[in-house]
Amino acid sequence: MAQPLFLGIDVGTSAVRGCALGAAGQVAGMTAAPLPAPRQQGAAIDQEPAIWWEAVTRMLRELGRSLDLGAVARIAVDGTSGTLLLTDETGAPLSTGLMYNDARAADEAARIKALAPPESGAHGASSALAKLLHLLREGGDARVRHAIHQADWIAGRLAGRFGWSDENNALKLGYDPVTRRWPDWIDRLEVPRHLLPDVLVPGALVGRIDPAMAGTLGLSPAVEIRAGTTDGVAAFIATRASEVGDAVTSLGTTLVVKLLSERPIFAPAQGVYSHRLGDRWLAGGASNSGGTALLAHFTAGQMEALTARIDPARPTGLDYYPLPKPGERFPIADAALPPRVTPRPSDDAVFFQGLLEGIAAIEALAYRRLEELGAPSLKRVISVGGGAKNEAWTKIRRRVLGVPVETAETTEAGFGAALLALRGGPA
Repeated sequence: MAQPLFLGIDVGTSAVRGCALGAAGQVAGMTAAPLPAPRQQGAAIDQEPAIWWEAVTRMLRELGRSLDLGAVARIAVDGTSGTLLLTDETGAPLSTGLMYNDARAADEAARIKALAPPESGAHGASSALAKLLHLLREGGDARVRHAIHQADWIAGRLAGRFGWSDENNALKLGYDPVTRRWPDWIDRLEVPRHLLPDVLVPGALVGRIDPAMAGTLGLSPAVEIRAGTTDGVAAFIATRASEVGDAVTSLGTTLVVKLLSERPIFAPAQGVYSHRLGDRWLAGGASNSGGTALLAHFTAGQMEALTARIDPARPTGLDYYPLPKPGERFPIADAALPPRVTPRPSDDAVFFQGLLEGIAAIEALAYRRLEELGAPSLKRVISVGGGAKNEAWTKIRRRVLGVPVETAETTEAGFGAALLALRGGPA
């Protein structure tokens, strides 16, 4: 008898990726089907949902070339956060999918701002709630029954059941993860309650796959469809960070920190929010520092060459706060904060090391700020993003942070969704 497989489906921005895991969490197969770029006209960015589904089926066909799809026992789906569409009772789309970065709903965002508490995830023109209000204002089809997210729709097609979501995707639609309910202030926006999905814990059982769909896709009719999550949370789960005090630092164009906490942390003025992960919370914030601040001084090639010349064990003594331009949000909330990158030594290698030390100091301050706001003490950092590959920088960060710092083996959101399917929850 074939060993069971646990499938994660990641509906990303450029591709639909599939990752199948064995019962011990080992990767049994991975593949991807590319997606075309969404349509864009000014602030409006959308895509036909049928494009997502066609990519899902292509991905499954390709995955079936290397493993037995009939052995898949559970499926969980993640999608881009805030991507929303309207459907009828059967799940047939009645709108395009308004993408995660669609920002056409500026007027609706202003209405939300006047009513929603500052810590709500529904703020901003790209929030799912702003998109829903925009679609309703445009005048809708009388057949509209569900406002659901990208991941919900894909999983709903598999299960043959719609009108549900998960706690992470529902956050930008206005769901309150603390009280675990739709807040009363949403009624003042005249949002029909029947459009709002029932909200499940990520990993919770939605139901078995629709038998006809199972036959079409070559899957077992016993497959369980599990509630998914957002792509960002799935990528966090993929790092296998699992203990309170575990953190993930993303060293990309910006510096993003996320910390597992026993309680939610909110500081809207600094952009600090929390996603619910079962009985725990993922608290995080983002600095304007990061890779873009480094590129203001050196090219990628120059940085690679300079890395070979720095000595991570010997601090430069430089006190830098690298920013690409004035303005910071976290860990210092100051829209006019100037970059601090002087004095500049004559040796570019020393200057570069000082910049790396400066960003490491910002990272350390970010975790201290989270602790001051009520988060647990930092115990371990897992690094992701392009900067995580720089071992010299990792050594600097270990020294500055004073905790173990390691690089994630994988940050594929599909791997995280597969772990969610395997575990039946985010823990």
